[in-house]
Amino acid sequence: MKTIHPRKPRLLLYGLACFLPRASSRQTSTTSNANLACNQAQSILGDSTVQTPSDSDYGGASTAAWNLFNTQFKPAYVVLPRNSTDVQVAMRSIFQFDVNYAVQTGRHSAIKGWNNVNTGVLISFEHMDSITFKPVIRWGEIVDALVSQSVAPVGGRIDDAGTGLLLGVGLSFLSPAHGYAADNYVVPDIVLVDGTLVNATATHNYSDLFQTLKGGANRVMVYAIAQAVSHYVPEVEGSKFLLLYFGALVLLDGTLTSFSIANVFYDGNSLPNFTYAELLSIPFISLNPSVSLGLPSWPELVASMSEPKPSNGHGRFFSTSVLAAGEDHDNLLFIDIVHKWQNFTYMFQSQINSTVLAFTPIPVSQITVGRERGGNAIDPPLVPLGVPAISSEMEEGRQLFFQEAPRSPGLPLFMNECDVKQLVFETYGQYESLKQTYLKYDPTRCNLSDWRPFRIE
Repeated sequence: MKTIHPRKPRLLLYGLACFLPRASSRQTSTTSNANLACNQAQSILGDSTVQTPSDSDYGGASTAAWNLFNTQFKPAYVVLPRNSTDVQVAMRSIFQFDVNYAVQTGRHSAIKGWNNVNTGVLISFEHMDSITFKPVIRWGEIVDALVSQSVAPVGGRIDDAGTGLLLGVGLSFLSPAHGYAADNYVVPDIVLVDGTLVNATATHNYSDLFQTLKGGANRVMVYAIAQAVSHYVPEVEGSKFLLLYFGALVLLDGTLTSFSIANVFYDGNSLPNFTYAELLSIPFISLNPSVSLGLPSWPELVASMSEPKPSNGHGRFFSTSVLAAGEDHDNLLFIDIVHKWQNFTYMFQSQINSTVLAFTPIPVSQITVGRERGGNAIDPPLVPLGVPAISSEMEEGRQLFFQEAPRSPGLPLFMNECDVKQLVFETYGQYESLKQTYLKYDPTRCNLSDWRPFRIE
């Protein structure tokens, strides 16, 4: 008889990413309203900060998004603030004239319409040099800058990801030991939708806003200078971490090739056989010189997840789901999802460049750390757990994939990898608290009230 050893409960977060070969946000703002707002802001900030389509820095902001779909938007103006006061001035005008807007930091968002806007105002932080790290900095650059201090940020796993990752709660290689990335906020300075600058803390000023900021995306605010804790990392810090990728790539001759990548990270000076005995016994791993088993430096670890350059060469769309995991029968569900992904990729290989199915385990320790630090908006339960057009057939196939592989009931979706049709906030454990905080700080529903993943009823 097979002995079943109890396992610690955990969640398995997975997402489907499709990358299309080179080839919506709210769009009710009128150009006249945008003109009024920006003329007012320009009279205070100057024309070097508030740019029109004919100005030199407009194109750099409006066409530089990571997702090519977001380069199709044409904002009426681009605001390039240099400090938080500039952000306040811009938001007061936007709020006064009820203009649609988008905010752009690292430009790495996968979601169409998140970081660009048609006929409205795009706020880009490209010129903000008044703080230690510019908001447009990428996590790889932050890691490199902190090497000399022997610390590492609880930030992105891919070096090209931007700091906006924190707004969607954020996954890090350090998350199993230190929680979601946003669980490491200290004292963020926040500009609200009406231009008010507030200082939020966990226990005193704006404590409700502080908690909502951890996973609430930019739903109640447009800008935050977020001080976050960096941790001492002698080599690789954090408890065990696994990141599993299945990928498919369409070659130039139209044929389909597949690949799989498993990244296993462990805090320690050697790999313990009692934990990884089965893994290390696989001949392909133990005898294959191409398999790397060692102790990388923190920069080497982050750089190992680098994307090919240029990184904005594809139109991209993502969807996210989450499963309860930890029991033997979950393996069958896992395999079934992989097979459905293979079917989806094969069906639409003529329309795509590549697809990736990524699995990220969320251990109990990661959830517990967040709760110990005051909680966050996502609040998972502690239970055992040229841009081409997309054809209607492919979109139906993509939606069918997630209908046939739905999230486990009661588990929250992940904002940073969601689809525009998914009601993400409604799956959060702290949805009611999120709703109350939003209505408190944005009672007129100025901020993206009709964008589905951000919808709060």
